[in-house]
Amino acid sequence: MIEPRHHLMPDGRRIAFRFTPPAKDSTAPTLVFLPGYMSDMAGGKAQAVFARAEATGRGCLLLDYSGCGESSGLFADGTLSLWREEVQALIQAYCPGPVVLAGSSMGGWLMLLTGLELGDRLAGLVGIAAAPDFTDWGYTEEQKADLAAGRPVYEDNPYGPDPTPTHPGFWSDGQASRLLDAEIAIDCPVRLIHGQADPDVPWQTSLRFAEALRSADVQVHLIKDGDHRLSRETDIALLLATIDRLYG
Repeated sequence: MIEPRHHLMPDGRRIAFRFTPPAKDSTAPTLVFLPGYMSDMAGGKAQAVFARAEATGRGCLLLDYSGCGESSGLFADGTLSLWREEVQALIQAYCPGPVVLAGSSMGGWLMLLTGLELGDRLAGLVGIAAAPDFTDWGYTEEQKADLAAGRPVYEDNPYGPDPTPTHPGFWSDGQASRLLDAEIAIDCPVRLIHGQADPDVPWQTSLRFAEALRSADVQVHLIKDGDHRLSRETDIALLLATIDRLYG
């Protein structure tokens, strides 16, 4: 794996990223992988898509959002808008041509927000247990009241020893960034993969996502025994095959 570099944002944030450029004769879009909430580019799916890009001569960009992984900053300061700004900055700096965005969980929401800004440069979307609008459907009314009052919410974390925090700034920004209640003006090919045994993001979310998209070229692949992470060898093989077919 290529060693991480850091991109300096105007306010001093240092955003860690890995980038492999496309082969000189390649006309394929560059793949940008967006990890989930409290995740980073060291995850198995991110590493797998990066390795496939290197092996096939495609461009690929991985990054850690500020406050995550090897990037600077505090996680408590993170919001979708802030992280979208970072994704856009790296795309502008390192990916001059068409782009395919792949997003896992929260990264699936972020890929939508980013894709809407890319316009004609957006060549495709790949969602893995995508979770758009989860600040709305993912919390109880009591939790929403706490967050609206400026109090963080902590939940049990099945993936690690520490509880998962949601900070009021992230929640309020998410509520202002909801997309599923109106048509999403994206026309590129979209592929959505979701496990029906996902305890965190209901698989019906991907169906709602597909329905909201303006694009007619949308396919949803449901995995009956798939969990939220979709990190098994078979799950990653499906992800890589989906990306390969999308590139053509």
